[in-house]
Amino acid sequence: MGKRKQVRVGPPPATVEEFGAALLAAAPGDADRLAPDFTLPAELAEAAHRTGQQLIGRACRGGWLPEDLHQAARRRLDEFAGSYLLDTLAAYAGQFTTVHPGWREQLEAAGAVRWWTETEPHLPQWAAKHILTPSEAVAAVVEAFSLLKTLPPVTVVLPAPGTPLERPVRQHVDEKKLSRVRALLAKAESSSFPEEAEALSAKAQELMTRHALDRVLVESAEAAPDRPAARRIWLDTPYTDAKSLLVHVVATANRCHAVFDPRWEFVTVVGDEDDLDSVALLTTSLLVQATRAMIADPAGRSRPFRKSFLVSYATRIGERLERAAEATIAQEPELLPVLASHEKNVAAAFTTLFPEVVNKSVTVRSHEGWGAGRAAADRARLGE
Repeated sequence: MGKRKQVRVGPPPATVEEFGAALLAAAPGDADRLAPDFTLPAELAEAAHRTGQQLIGRACRGGWLPEDLHQAARRRLDEFAGSYLLDTLAAYAGQFTTVHPGWREQLEAAGAVRWWTETEPHLPQWAAKHILTPSEAVAAVVEAFSLLKTLPPVTVVLPAPGTPLERPVRQHVDEKKLSRVRALLAKAESSSFPEEAEALSAKAQELMTRHALDRVLVESAEAAPDRPAARRIWLDTPYTDAKSLLVHVVATANRCHAVFDPRWEFVTVVGDEDDLDSVALLTTSLLVQATRAMIADPAGRSRPFRKSFLVSYATRIGERLERAAEATIAQEPELLPVLASHEKNVAAAFTTLFPEVVNKSVTVRSHEGWGAGRAAADRARLGE
């Protein structure tokens, strides 16, 4: 018989430092030991705050944005641990006076706001808000910290809070244009008429390309045009590799480059800010249309069918978007040199951010799924 391994259990933590070390080393099942007698010691609350700030700060400096943290929490944490993580993020961002506008927007969109009273420790207030016992609250803290500890560095697409902005953030977004594109795509998603859907989506792409051409013309006269930016688009499971292909073809049609990270199931897109808006809008709409068409197909119950459907759908959508963009550009042939220079800048920025991209194919195993996906893409609404 093998020898039993004896585990020595020392005295419970007593100081802030001891509680901090215990929280980092703990599993959710250790919560009762850390919060005995249905109490939340002040030292434990302070340790949770300090440790959380250290972990969230490392993640943010490592490139993680509020939207990224929100999406990762939504996928890998329960609602309580996710809520605690967002509060930790709000506390971290609140320390800084210099926060990129894009960062602030993502904080608000994720719901990361400072709601608690600053004169009292956060943890007891948070536990009371969610009607949790001390043990349940500590278990959520440990779960949130367990996720934060695993986050690897990712590509920095926006400067972390406290980072001086190199220059004022310039906004080229045409809200009137975006509103019209959103209206076209919303109508496309709700219509049951394939021909109308196709016309709507094509019109949306035409509007986005037309706006991009106008912007490129203005920027060509500027001494220092804006550098390409980057944005992450998170994908919901399943079939994220097939869905990433759809993001790629939409990005290509809108003069952007894209790369998929299968570890966390997001796509990073590099391009001009307005083009990134276009990619996000159109991708979201087409994913809704593709999913609806895939589920509605009576033959589409197997995984091979559905994955093949999405790959074929993305391939065909890419052909249609390229054709719509090329038709619009053909009306302005004098802009071709400027566009070529623009695309060169985007490609250079992409290579700088991702110097070692590996191309990977997506396997298709259903002939029926491929045919159905192509047919659905022909019906998809691109404009009006």
